Amino acid sequence: MINLDAFFFVIAGISPKVKVLDEKPRRCPVCGLHQAYYKRVDHYLSVFFIPILKVKTGEPVIICARCERTVSESGSAPAAPVQGEARGCRFCSKDLPSDYTFCPHCGRRL
Repeated sequence: MINLDAFFFVIAGISPKVKVLDEKPRRCPVCGLHQAYYKRVDHYLSVFFIPILKVKTGEPVIICARCERTVSESGSAPAAPVQGEARGCRFCSKDLPSDYTFCPHCGRRL
């Protein structure tokens, strides 16, 4: 008689991968710095942590490397800062709108 008892397991799942669509930095509409890039998040079926098959292609979005905010290409995410009362950066003394979080000239947090 043949004994067919065997132990078999598979580690599989869906994992995201970020693909940069354009290397040219753009101005982030949230913080005002030129550190935003067009990216897309694709999802892959992974078997034993190796991506095998693309399951879903994400939509292109602008992701800022500094403030890590996401703005969709259709503009359905945070809008550009409203030009409000101007104030100066305390580090480089350049004039900025009052609603900026980071200085677009020196890059420091306000």
